[in-house]
Amino acid sequence: MFKRLSDIDSLFANMSRLRSRLNSLYSDFDTSSGLDYNWATEGNMPKICFYEDSDNFGILAEVPGIAKEDLHLRIQGNYLEISGTRDSDAPEGYKIHRTERGSVSFSRSLTLPADVDAAKVDATLKNGILYLTLPKTETAKTTKILIK
Repeated sequence: MFKRLSDIDSLFANMSRLRSRLNSLYSDFDTSSGLDYNWATEGNMPKICFYEDSDNFGILAEVPGIAKEDLHLRIQGNYLEISGTRDSDAPEGYKIHRTERGSVSFSRSLTLPADVDAAKVDATLKNGILYLTLPKTETAKTTKILIK
């Protein structure tokens, strides 16, 4: 049993630390804590990776739960816009008890460092990742000049 008041204080301090750690561990997954689990960056914009080689630009965009029919791409010169929507509907015959995946719509635009040949763009959606290969126009490609 407890012999001193300091033993009880120590016990409650340890319990408080444990509760604090558990709260921080679960707060990302529980919307009732006031924090919302967010699949995208601020403003519902999907996270992207942007890279370049001498002939192409490449973009990987995270768009989980969005069907290819609900994604829209628009390219004009060096301007790219990716937009889409995701609905949060329960399967037919089911009643919703809790939903943490809400309906989302987004629009993300990027200004690329050079113009893109829109006719040759390749777009693929696989496992919630949108893969874009954006070929540069001939005038935007770098050329190597040999010095004589």
